[in-house]
Amino acid sequence: MANFVTYILYSEKYSKIYIGYTSNLIARFKSHNELGQSGYTKKFRPWMVAWVFFHDSKKEALAHERFLKSGKGREYIYAKIL
Repeated sequence: MANFVTYILYSEKYSKIYIGYTSNLIARFKSHNELGQSGYTKKFRPWMVAWVFFHDSKKEALAHERFLKSGKGREYIYAKIL
């Protein structure tokens, strides 16, 4: 069973993306869109979930997040996901 997810949020209003990983996507998404009082995601609300990938371990999710945040990963996001 997948315990962790890597996710991409997209702010259509500002044409911004946010990449992260979590073990509770619903709570994390709510934090990005409603609860967070400071930080990057507050500035570009509202966010929508553009993509989710499920992982069996935190280590896998973190490695995938690092890839997506790299130059090649961002190229992949804009070419294949958005």
